[in-house]
This record gives sequence, structure tokens and C-alpha cells, in this order.
Amino acid sequence: MRPLPGRLVVATHNAGKLREIADLLAPYGHDIVSAGELGLPEPVEDGDSFEANAELKASAAALASGEVALADDSGLAVDVLDGAPGIHSARWAGPDRDFTMAMRTLEERLQQIGATQPDARRGRFVCVLCLAWPDGGTELFRGEIEGVLVWPPRGDWGFGYDPVFQPDGHTRTFGEMSAEEKHGWRKDKGPALSHRARAFEMLVAALRG
Repeated sequence: MRPLPGRLVVATHNAGKLREIADLLAPYGHDIVSAGELGLPEPVEDGDSFEANAELKASAAALASGEVALADDSGLAVDVLDGAPGIHSARWAGPDRDFTMAMRTLEERLQQIGATQPDARRGRFVCVLCLAWPDGGTELFRGEIEGVLVWPPRGDWGFGYDPVFQPDGHTRTFGEMSAEEKHGWRKDKGPALSHRARAFEMLVAALRG
């Protein structure tokens, strides 16, 4: 894979997502600027997969800025809901990005179909990262983490659906875990848990060849 420049455009207008990506990039010395800071428009995410939407966002930012861009498309896929909300995870939060509402909607749908026991409430967080160059080149990296949906929400860390997602092998939700624990920055906290951190591990491995 081609080496990366010192500065990357992160193709997001989501403050929570930008913060996590900035944290994950911090050990590698890259300066970042968001698409929002550059005043770039948000492209219509009309892809039919996480990969398609990540590539769409990264390519749009790279072409508009003339710089290498990094995009993330991620979401929560619930088995008994046939993978919903999936690529529409952010849309469930509405134009105001109200994830309290999104989590409530998710729980209502689970209750409507009688999904009250843990084995009926399984799902996974998915993250696809895309690096895009202004000349049209792209690279994709996918990370996933399996878990169970809990109710009521627990914890104030993270963002999005984190407070209702309890990863396998743990008794706390992502909303109850520090960023260090989720991303595996501290050896005593174990390996990376989060879908985004796992995708970043793949990206870093590709950079190292």
C-alpha cells in the first residue's frame, strides 16, 4: 500500500466519530482535519453496503480537497432484525443525531417481536475504513465485534449505540468502557475490542507491509 502523507482529511461531520478516529490515529503522528472543518459537503450515502458508503465518502473528500482522505462507515447489525439498522444506523437517530431516540426505537422493535432473551438479542458492530487518494485509488479495511443488546442503556462513554452493546466475554457495555479499554491502547486492558480499532489494526498492518 502507498505510504500516507502527514496530514489526512477525515471524511466525517460527526464529532463523536471524529474524536475516536483522532484518538486511534494519535500514536502514528498524523495531523488530521475533518471534512466539516474544510466546509466539504456531506455526500448522499446511497451505497448498499458499509464498503460502498465508506468508499463513497472517502473518494468525495479526496477529490474535493485534493488530499488523502479517510472515511469510516459503521453501524450496528442485529440478527433478528435481518441486520438492521445496519448501514442506516445513523439515520435511525434522525437529523439531530439523537441516539437516545435511536436506542429506544431499537428496543421497541426488539420488544415487538418478543426478543427479550440474550440469545435473541445478538448482533455486531461493523466498521469499514476506506483510504482514498485524489487520483481515485482506494483501500478498504473491515473490523467487527460480536455482542448482545441490553436494556436499559448503561454508561456515558463512547457515542451512538455504545450504551446498549455488551461485547462477548464482558459484563459491561461499550458505554461503560473507557476509550483506552475499547481501543486496546493499554496492555493491561487487553487487545482492541471495538470494531473501529480492529479495522485500524488491519490498516496499520497494511501500512507496515
